[in-house]
Amino acid sequence: MGNGFGEKLRAERLERGLTQADLGRNLYSPSYISLLETGRREPTADVIQELARRLELAPKALEAWSQPVSVSDAEYVLSGLYARQAWDLRDYPLAATHAAAAAQIALDAKNTSAWWNMTYMQAECLIKQGQWQECTDIVQRLLDHPMAAESAGLGVRARQMLAAASQGQGQLAAAVGHAQEAVRLCAQLPKGSTLIIGALRALIGALAESGRLDEAWEYCRAMNGQMDDHSMTQLAGEVAWVIGNVAFMRHDYTEGIRHHERASRLLSPANDIDLWARFNKASAAVRLSSGIVEPETLSSIERAELALSIVGGNKTDELEVAFIRARWLYLTGDIVAAVRKLRDIHADKDALAKHTAGEVSLLLGKALKAAAEAEEALVYLEEAQKEFSAAGASDRVQQAMDAVLEIRLAQRRAQAAASAGTQHRLPAEA
Repeated sequence: MGNGFGEKLRAERLERGLTQADLGRNLYSPSYISLLETGRREPTADVIQELARRLELAPKALEAWSQPVSVSDAEYVLSGLYARQAWDLRDYPLAATHAAAAAQIALDAKNTSAWWNMTYMQAECLIKQGQWQECTDIVQRLLDHPMAAESAGLGVRARQMLAAASQGQGQLAAAVGHAQEAVRLCAQLPKGSTLIIGALRALIGALAESGRLDEAWEYCRAMNGQMDDHSMTQLAGEVAWVIGNVAFMRHDYTEGIRHHERASRLLSPANDIDLWARFNKASAAVRLSSGIVEPETLSSIERAELALSIVGGNKTDELEVAFIRARWLYLTGDIVAAVRKLRDIHADKDALAKHTAGEVSLLLGKALKAAAEAEEALVYLEEAQKEFSAAGASDRVQQAMDAVLEIRLAQRRAQAAASAGTQHRLPAEA
């Protein structure tokens, strides 16, 4: 069989974030999985079928792995290796280029499984760069392929990616729809599958951003029910992180802090500094959205800024972290600094999703109101209404409307008071 099977097995395992122990759990030892991946042990037909089930792959995909390695297979493996090396270095444009090359080699060789996986990796690289529409176009092609219908696992992965791309564009209703379909397909997968967790996370995130917090909380409970004592530490940390986010958004601060403290213990920068950066960014964001201004919140902001400076990031990442710092400045009373930072972020708001751009406009309007710049504040608050409406975030639309109404009422009261004062002075002057 050669090492072609082992290379592909390892690639599929790593793509799902599984260790050798995770893949072999309760049946195969990590050393046996290692022997398969290095080509020092030949898998039996039963082993191939079981691994296909655990990786949620179509049986036909693994059948192709047992074919002798051809020149095109070797070129595919090399291009795939370069793609993953670039990914590890966070050079996502280069990783996308190599992934596309590997996908073309696989397509020419009529290896649909390999084509599907490398095309999916290309889409992941695009989403890392914030190229939402390009990602959507590629994933839609994957979803239209018969393999996605044949394998529930592939269908779940495609729908989950579409949900993420839709949410990135601020299309929250579409994001919810794609994520709901991914969760529906998960009924065909074994309990505890990492794909089930991923699909639930996508749905929870889309629902929470849409303001549908009670629904999001119900799915948090369902996701927690997928975990057991054998679950990976990092996966358990990610689950705690998501549950904590929703708890904070529901103003259940005790639950939010408890789950985020658990996530902080389980997630380590040594294992995945990019994930650690995203956790601290999210933790700081939901704490500030809940009005929690305390040393731990500031520490989360500083850790997110530090991690971003190490791993780099696209323009969207930079703006989102800057916005968190601006919110901190606003809530701690440094209005002048907050306005200055928010103006800089607002100038580049086209790089943000519609609902995030709406948050920037909303906070800038509130900050200008606090700085007694009511007329300019109204401009940004009305802009926020439009952006939230376009994103389908109805609860945020109401927040912006309330802020506008508050300013309008204050202006009317001031005008009424001024008019009354003028009328009161007129007889005396006469």
